[in-house]
Amino acid sequence: MQQSLPEKLTDSEVDLLTPMLRRNGDAWTASFRGLILGTALQPIYSISHKRIVGYEALIRALDPDNASVLPIHLFELPTSDTEALLLDRLCRYLHIQNFSGIQDQLNWLFLNVSPRVITSGSQTDSFLGELLAKTGLPPHQIVIEIVEQPTDDAERLRETVAYYRQLGCLTAIDDFGAGHSNFERIWNLSPDIVKLDRKLLTRATEDHKARQILNGIVSLLHQSGCLVLLEGVETGDQAMIAIDAGVDFVQGFYFCRPVMDLSQLRSSSADFDKLLREYKACYQITGDPTRQLVDFFQPDFQKAIEQLQAGVSMALACHNLLNHPTVSRCYLVDDKGVQVGDNLISDTGTRSLDPRFKPLERTSKADWFRQQYLQQALAQPGTLHVTAPYLCVTGAYMCVTLSLCFTHDSELHVLCCDILANPSMPSVIPG
Repeated sequence: MQQSLPEKLTDSEVDLLTPMLRRNGDAWTASFRGLILGTALQPIYSISHKRIVGYEALIRALDPDNASVLPIHLFELPTSDTEALLLDRLCRYLHIQNFSGIQDQLNWLFLNVSPRVITSGSQTDSFLGELLAKTGLPPHQIVIEIVEQPTDDAERLRETVAYYRQLGCLTAIDDFGAGHSNFERIWNLSPDIVKLDRKLLTRATEDHKARQILNGIVSLLHQSGCLVLLEGVETGDQAMIAIDAGVDFVQGFYFCRPVMDLSQLRSSSADFDKLLREYKACYQITGDPTRQLVDFFQPDFQKAIEQLQAGVSMALACHNLLNHPTVSRCYLVDDKGVQVGDNLISDTGTRSLDPRFKPLERTSKADWFRQQYLQQALAQPGTLHVTAPYLCVTGAYMCVTLSLCFTHDSELHVLCCDILANPSMPSVIPG
């Protein structure tokens, strides 16, 4: 007989839901509206640790004919906020029961909960504390995932998340990077972990600019004090993108599919040693051209500086540099970071000028002190430095900058040279 559903949840939800669970061999199942619910776990790996550090609990549903029911359809069944809350808590109860059965006393269990359920439930989800007390699972092993979607009661959401943290659980924002995502929720909720939406990875696989954006998002989240998990990793190439982006954790079919036979989790492994060897090899290859830039341009820089120290004009001193087909401009900066004179634009640089950015072209007396290439050069006079590719503000194009600090008339100056860079940054050195 189908379990009757309450009209209103009481303070003893654990006792109320217990009859809806059944033990089936080594696993637990639950019944809801004639469906049989089960738990699937998908491992979450730390790239640096090269091992599993947690599992995401995913609901699986079967109808009376033993046919699968998609989770999205399952969560459309509730006809009221009370029933939605009951289903949410039933799933969590089921997942915790099954996770407790694998006797993992170290790793995390990630549990999904939607903002709608949080804001329609009680101000503090005492159910979870009661459930953990009943099952004996330590709160510090629980990561509560808040789905990244709008909510009409941000204050209630913040209070409830604060309760989870006070209880001893970790909190995570799920699906960050989906259509309406922004950093407002990160600032408001201060999650411990942010799970990036798989669409970010899909775009990064297809578009190098999207890959740069992914790397930037990861960096910003780290600066916000959040660990970062990238889900939806399905190929070796995507695994390499995840490693290069600097994410802390990965999850996806490439490493392991969700499994309902939880005994299989003990044999789940991923060869991170091989992945990291491949990454290091790729990094060495892509890093070489940048290092080779220093060796290649060192003689022309030294010659230019010797001529500047001898009183030769910038135009003549930088003649060889400006004749290289990848060099866009040369310019001189004093020890305060202020540009001396205007840019010397090469033929290549002239061809790359975009009239839409004409207001940015004149740079005499511009202050470049904030730029990393200038600070590095001033910190180590006599050493030629090279940056990673970045967006040049004078024309909104990607470039790398070579910089070398030298002394002229007892004053420090820095000679700078911008080199055009396309997304793949091929070697500019003649082969």
